[in-house]
Amino acid sequence: MSRTMPDRYGLVGASSGQLLTYQGQAILHDNRREMEFLFPNTRVVRVTRGELGQPWMWLKHHPAMEKTTFPLQREEFVDAR
Repeated sequence: MSRTMPDRYGLVGASSGQLLTYQGQAILHDNRREMEFLFPNTRVVRVTRGELGQPWMWLKHHPAMEKTTFPLQREEFVDAR
């Protein structure tokens, strides 16, 4: 029985054209729409296991995302005025 890997998406730097990293690890997420929502002006690309070729981390483990709930909860992003 073959196991399929979940889709993974990464952010591409506008100047470098490379996957954005944190401490040498590519930042990946399994939901393209969420990544595009969180980073609206950054190109999001699908990354296959063979293409990666470097250490990586899930977006949810990035220190700037520690207070973000995944999957995203709309209530966290609605202005409650």
